[in-house]
Amino acid sequence: MRLKVKKENGFTLIELVILIIIMGIFVSVASQRMSTTIDTARFEQTRSELRQLDYAISGNPDLYTNGTRSDYGYVGDVGSLPPDLEALYTNSGGFSSWDGPYIQSGSFGNEHTKDAWSVDYVYTGSLIRSTGSGTTIEKQLISSADLLNNSISGFVVDANNSSPGIVYKDSLLISITYPNGSGSYNTITLNPRKDGSFSISNIPIGNQTLSLIYIPENDTVTYRVGVDPGSQAKLDLSLSSDLW
Repeated sequence: MRLKVKKENGFTLIELVILIIIMGIFVSVASQRMSTTIDTARFEQTRSELRQLDYAISGNPDLYTNGTRSDYGYVGDVGSLPPDLEALYTNSGGFSSWDGPYIQSGSFGNEHTKDAWSVDYVYTGSLIRSTGSGTTIEKQLISSADLLNNSISGFVVDANNSSPGIVYKDSLLISITYPNGSGSYNTITLNPRKDGSFSISNIPIGNQTLSLIYIPENDTVTYRVGVDPGSQAKLDLSLSSDLW
């Protein structure tokens, strides 16, 4: 009986080396593409969070309720810039006017203070900077002057659209209440000029409360004034009666 031995051809050493080299190239290319994809995702995540931090500080200008801007962020509630990014999530100062948290920050409460590479953001009050990528990613913030030093002006008239004149201007009182930056509120009161004009400066952004009071009758009209960054709000105040 004759047995036939089937000859099976395997890989030669050279073929194995070439195969390993090819596989290594594929793995290297795949790793580079994956690394690029991950870095791109981290860049986008960081840019998105910088934008959210900006909104947390000074509000989202696109959020409106009943035709009135409704979001002015930390500055709109407190009346000052946050001392650090932690203040956007935790009321460490015990401010009564603080109405946060103003940003989501994960289960540990500090994720918003780090970029996508887990490196702390640099916050200067005028910008927020990420350095975790090895390059700089920055978000320029609205200037403190535009956030904190705005003005409201206008005129006061009665129901007949008449200005108070020299006789009645002292019978009117204009009062505005706004957050003072230290956790509570300031109230400014003044009389209009004889032509009914008035002007109030150094007002922070936010929906501020302004009242017009006719002192002899204690007749009060209250207004909500939206103060936007860098604005000079104009407001015409009118009493319901023909007083002068």
